Amino acid sequence: MNLHLTPGGEGLRTRLFHIIFESDTPGAKAFDIALIVAILLSVTVILLDSVAAYSERYGELFFYLEWAFTLLFSIELMLRIYCLEKPTLYLKSFYGIVDLIAVLPTWLVLLVPGAHGLVIVRLLRVLRIFRILRLMEFVGEARLLLDALKRSMRQILLFFSAILMVITLFAALMYTIESPEAGFTSIPMSMYWAIVSMTTVGYGDIVPATSLGKTITMILMLLGYSIIAVPTGVFSAQVIRSLREERYSDEACPGCGHERHEKRARYCLRCGTWLDEHSEDPRKKAEDKNTPQDN
Repeated sequence: MNLHLTPGGEGLRTRLFHIIFESDTPGAKAFDIALIVAILLSVTVILLDSVAAYSERYGELFFYLEWAFTLLFSIELMLRIYCLEKPTLYLKSFYGIVDLIAVLPTWLVLLVPGAHGLVIVRLLRVLRIFRILRLMEFVGEARLLLDALKRSMRQILLFFSAILMVITLFAALMYTIESPEAGFTSIPMSMYWAIVSMTTVGYGDIVPATSLGKTITMILMLLGYSIIAVPTGVFSAQVIRSLREERYSDEACPGCGHERHEKRARYCLRCGTWLDEHSEDPRKKAEDKNTPQDN
């Protein structure tokens, strides 16, 4: 998500802006690392507090630690708002909403009776790490995966449509063969059984009782094993295609017409022709320089 955020003024606000919203200075990197550590520690406290044994023994400590992290993140949020020229632009963004969610549940416990259940929403603090690391904006691998997912979306949707038809067919068949006492009380319930069987999860809450039903179940499980690799193969093929497009250029060699050169290549792999048509071949410059001129 690209936000055109600007500092709200010179001096302290500009310095805070560079530290909080950027990561190309030692101070900004130290701030990001400290914030990551605080987020991870805060999430760890929430997870441990949900364990009954730890909550009974260290509940008071967890309480004070949670309020310490809430105050810390609240101060950080106020500093972010203070150093921005247009804080509403930031607060309306995805990351701004996440930052608000990181502190609001704890404060709501004091203001709204019965709001204690919202405290679990604090786990969304871990989403703030994605903003700090800027994974979706600056990591090329993430962009390649998203591009491959977009390209393979139609094939995957078609595959799931075919799977849905197979599941419906087997569910209707088992609903006809098996009795309600075995758990096949309706076609939707039979579809649940078919999905569990095809994915080879096998909860065991619905089990066929007849020999024919067990045979169909084995066929469905083997079918699940055989088709489970289809979406993986489609997605992998698109990832390889994206990697090739990222690495290779579609421009043909002006000398021999050969394609699929690496983007950083300067000379044709087949004939050695200079590939950059916008600049002169340095070998030609060297030849012209070494060629004696006629008087």
